[in-house]
Amino acid sequence: MLAKRIIPCLDVRDGRVVKGTNFEGLRDMADPVELARFYNDSGADELVFYDITASAEGRGLFTDILRRVASEIFIPLTVGGGIRTLEDFDRVLKCGADKVSVNSGAIVDPAVIAAAAKRYGDQCVVLSMDVKRVEGRFRLFAKGGREDTGIDAMEWAARGVENGAGEIVLNSIDTDGVRQGFDLEMLDVLAARVKVPIVASGGAGNMEHFAELFTHPGVDAGLAASIFHTKQVEIKHLKRFLRGKGVEMRL
Repeated sequence: MLAKRIIPCLDVRDGRVVKGTNFEGLRDMADPVELARFYNDSGADELVFYDITASAEGRGLFTDILRRVASEIFIPLTVGGGIRTLEDFDRVLKCGADKVSVNSGAIVDPAVIAAAAKRYGDQCVVLSMDVKRVEGRFRLFAKGGREDTGIDAMEWAARGVENGAGEIVLNSIDTDGVRQGFDLEMLDVLAARVKVPIVASGGAGNMEHFAELFTHPGVDAGLAASIFHTKQVEIKHLKRFLRGKGVEMRL
């Protein structure tokens, strides 16, 4: 059985880690380089770095901070924000990323997924999806959750995997920052549609939420931000707790 992964997320704006609720009300949390170093030493399996306003502002990702973060860690690093072209993939990989997360850029140009998978391999291409319920359907949102695309999120996920995405990060806007648990309904629907690793994001509030998450087949990793940043949940304690619940973990 493959070990489940615990992944903290750095949402970076203007060089600082921030966090909000339902993708709104962002507040300052920490320095990304210090936080990356902390998570590297805390037993995190991977780290995600999102430049959360790059797409909305129509600019490239801040590579200077990314380089500093990458230099501090020895765990896999996934990077996203403002990824639109193969050149963007190349740039962040050269800065130290192991995987590249594409979201709004793939909505504008879906061909970038296949092109990147062909050049760098499926394992390098992560399709990140910001999803919200609209009129009873799971709808894909763009530009950091600001723009309803009208696209059916599950159909989009299936198409992305067909084109070569090797992993999906499902960000539930409905549960983001609310700390009432992961969006298990949404995750179950996605897991029934795709056969690549799924990273669940949005809603973690305590250790039990992770234990519940990993009872759902098809979910390979749990991603969270504020509960780790505030040390409400410590990753080493969480992994021991999950191991005690019978969840395979790297300790």
